[in-house]
Amino acid sequence: MPTGKNLYFASDFHLGANGHVLSREREDRIIRWLDLIKDDCAELFLMGDVFDFWFEYKTVVPKGYIRFLGKLAQLTDAGVKLYLFKGNHDMWMFDYFEQELNATIITNELEIERNGKKFYLHHGDGLGPGDAQYKLLKKIFRSRFCQWLFARIHPNLGIGIANIWSKQSRIAGANDTKKILHQQEWLEVYSRELLQTKHYDYLIFGHRHLPLDISLQDNSRYINLGEWVNYNTYAVFDGENLELKWFEKD
Repeated sequence: MPTGKNLYFASDFHLGANGHVLSREREDRIIRWLDLIKDDCAELFLMGDVFDFWFEYKTVVPKGYIRFLGKLAQLTDAGVKLYLFKGNHDMWMFDYFEQELNATIITNELEIERNGKKFYLHHGDGLGPGDAQYKLLKKIFRSRFCQWLFARIHPNLGIGIANIWSKQSRIAGANDTKKILHQQEWLEVYSRELLQTKHYDYLIFGHRHLPLDISLQDNSRYINLGEWVNYNTYAVFDGENLELKWFEKD
């Protein structure tokens, strides 16, 4: 890592959720955060569900988010390396962001090493115990045949259907996160299983919507990045330590 530069991690912006007004407020807040980190950011990891829904037709992408996308373009043009992870809400990213932002699209996990520290990175969907229904749906939705079928639907209808589905998924997810307080966290279980075969200093996920920093065995840590509807949380690695932080916390 370059001296004085950091790695930044964030997840679950859900841009487009909760109506245009609240989404724009969230977009503006995210842009203020990106402005804050732009001078010392070497690599930016946006780890899934950046959009509440995303599908790239051959010649069409969902409208909106122009300020956010413009800010990402500004960062990448300045030399920031951008990684975009596919989440369960925006799994249908193809090559648009590669072409426009020179981003690296991550479909599943990404393992990296920086300054001697090993990272395991994944959005977190479909991992660990539970979530059985989604694990089946994920296989269907990520199939090329399913993607081909959806692309045959006119964007007005297809995106409308997807937005209804996305809203239902959010409601289910919001109820489910409450269970974390009453049972061992799914991704903590998954992290402990991974550590049985390989050491990671940091295992970082999104998806579960609660900011968590949990110590595991052998000085490993499970980090959940939370989300930007309620928490505005992110993680920063300065070359030596990783810290979970709140942006514009009241």
